[in-house]
Amino acid sequence: MKPTNRCVWIVVALISQLSCTLDVIAQDAPDDPALTTTIAALDTKLFNAYNTCNLSAFGDYFSPTVEFYHDKGGATFDRATVVSNTKKYICGKVHRELIVSSLHVYPIKDFGAIEEGEHRFCEIATGHCEGVAKFLIVWQNVAGKWQATRVLSFGHRPIDD
Repeated sequence: MKPTNRCVWIVVALISQLSCTLDVIAQDAPDDPALTTTIAALDTKLFNAYNTCNLSAFGDYFSPTVEFYHDKGGATFDRATVVSNTKKYICGKVHRELIVSSLHVYPIKDFGAIEEGEHRFCEIATGHCEGVAKFLIVWQNVAGKWQATRVLSFGHRPIDD
């Protein structure tokens, strides 16, 4: 099996496992408003840095060993590559907008939280939002510092007009 195909199958397996896990967590755990507020604020700060190409601040939100799985762009396994790819493919080209109604946060006992939602991407040159995707971010809280350890961005599709 080619490495690219293997990565695709790994992402599919991870998404399937996370989906099943999220269903169980969602049934067993009530909403935690304080945790949701914390993660929503982290999302805002992370993507403000992303949208303004403040790459130093952007990078600080990721673990040095972050795993980032993107259904169109492939997989990366370190913060430096995530930041480099953002500089190369995002800065000055697109910005991201959270679809606020899609945001859900699930606690991970003794670790952190899972953020789930959808976001749209808009061309900076035209201001037209053309694409939407689902995402999952696994956040780890170590001594009060939150960092993303796993990111999945998938289901990229055109926005239906």
